[in-house]
Amino acid sequence: MSNSLFDEVIPRFGTRCAKWDKMEALYNVPADDGIAMWVADMDFRPPATVQAALEKMTAHGIYGYHGDDSAYLAAIQWWMSTRHGWNVEPEWIFTTHGLVNGTGLCVDALTKPGDAVVLMTPVYHAFHRVIKAAGRDITSCELALEDGRYVMDFEAWDAQMTGKETMLVFCSPHNPGGRVWTRDELEGVAAFCKRHDLILVSDEIHHDLVMPGYTHTPMALIEGIEDRLVMMTATTKTFNIAGTHSGNVIIPNEKLRNVFAARMAGLGISPNSFGLEMATAAYTPEGAAWVDELVAYLDGNRKIFDETIASIPGLTSMPLEATYLAWVDFSGTGMTAEEYTSRVQDTAHIAPNHGPSFGKGGEPFLRFNLATPRSLVETACARLKEAFADLQ
Repeated sequence: MSNSLFDEVIPRFGTRCAKWDKMEALYNVPADDGIAMWVADMDFRPPATVQAALEKMTAHGIYGYHGDDSAYLAAIQWWMSTRHGWNVEPEWIFTTHGLVNGTGLCVDALTKPGDAVVLMTPVYHAFHRVIKAAGRDITSCELALEDGRYVMDFEAWDAQMTGKETMLVFCSPHNPGGRVWTRDELEGVAAFCKRHDLILVSDEIHHDLVMPGYTHTPMALIEGIEDRLVMMTATTKTFNIAGTHSGNVIIPNEKLRNVFAARMAGLGISPNSFGLEMATAAYTPEGAAWVDELVAYLDGNRKIFDETIASIPGLTSMPLEATYLAWVDFSGTGMTAEEYTSRVQDTAHIAPNHGPSFGKGGEPFLRFNLATPRSLVETACARLKEAFADLQ
């Protein structure tokens, strides 16, 4: 059943919004009737409690340095404990300028130039960019496709290790494949990191956006991994406040924590007050109730989209267990990437992410963002059916 809270179509053109205002220049999808389904932010307002926190700040009208972060740290502790069964100490928490910045800081602080960083590909495109820019190599361990979903192939990956690898950047839940990794799989990742002496950076930014019937397990709950584990979480994806560029790097191990803290201090990094206040307001019972409504709505969008993809011969949508990002395989059409991408962008006027940007294994895919009002999802579905009508 639809929820009017998320049904409102809020115009975003002309708001200096990357997702909509850059769509025409990057994808040649016309602004007047195009549908932006690429950047991973949502077309929904955050919960009222977040808006109220901002209004309180603007009513006061003074935007000085933020001092007391105790409420902010307590809110993070409460959220991780009540929503994820994970007890976090306040001294473990660092605030970075989002988790791409958090990833970059981990690479910078905990590896050396010339080291190799392991990625299980296809995976979030920004990881590739940050690692390469830092002068580190990437060892791409390709996920195996089994019954249309991604699984880990540790035997193949063990054979790929060269001894240069010092870190694994892990995506849990997985973007772009939408997998919620099982506890057995997470234990396998932990064992792999121990075997090859890798620091494990677990990006869990999508951990709140898990579809009904699935349960996310924080990597921090896997035993015997604490001495090499860095956790990354954020309010930004959950509550659609990515513009605050605020994320948390959470490090249980004191030795790793001290190294990371020294690098943060050396770079003079401190958070902005807007991000702290909005996160504190989000990690509340009101925020939790909003997330529950959001996930139910996203689940409805997912079902509509998957039903459409299943009706088009040659297209396969990977089962979406978490995130709001549909990962669609076009290889069954027999078309070139240029042809099916042209049909989506030039004919259907939809801007998706291109699969190759996610690394090895992403080549035959496009990624579609379903976190938009249902009417737009339905319009996109109708356009896709029309664009591939000759296959039906």
